[in-house]
Amino acid sequence: MYQTLKALLIIGIIAVLSSCGDNELQPKPQAQLALQYPTPEYQKMEKDNCPFNFEINSYARVLAKSDCSMKIEYPFMEATVYMDYAPVQDNIRELLIDGQKLSFSHNRMADVIDDKIYINPDKSAYGMMYSIEGNAASNVQFYLTDSVQNFVTASLYFDRTPNYDSIYPAIDYIKLDMRKMMESMTWK
Repeated sequence: MYQTLKALLIIGIIAVLSSCGDNELQPKPQAQLALQYPTPEYQKMEKDNCPFNFEINSYARVLAKSDCSMKIEYPFMEATVYMDYAPVQDNIRELLIDGQKLSFSHNRMADVIDDKIYINPDKSAYGMMYSIEGNAASNVQFYLTDSVQNFVTASLYFDRTPNYDSIYPAIDYIKLDMRKMMESMTWK
């Protein structure tokens, strides 16, 4: 009986080894998302009754309200930048607190909140841009003011559940547009 088990074991090992041929399994190659967005072309955004101008990507669609607030839609990414305007009337401290509070309200879902100060004394423009990494509802926000009369905030939102890894290329693209809005903003 021992001889029979030994012979079956040897035959089994030989069968397994002989079945390994040229068709070896290989791991899948690394794949990256190949999302390509159009090169931005900027044009001036002016509204007669609003006290500011800025440049905007021509691929975005602007829906403005009478109070100078607006929605800047990116239909090909299912994303929207919500921009709000508020006049400064001895309430600059409250407006700054509100502008910062929005960014830090995403703290629970954020892995990192990166803030960049923006100062341009030639244009009387002072503000802050926030980049939020992680599955937060809004991944890019900024506020900008002349600290005397005007205060603008902007926030990026997507029309889907946030999955940072999947929407990162779109975030990166729109973040550059938002930086351009901020840097090109002039007060009337």
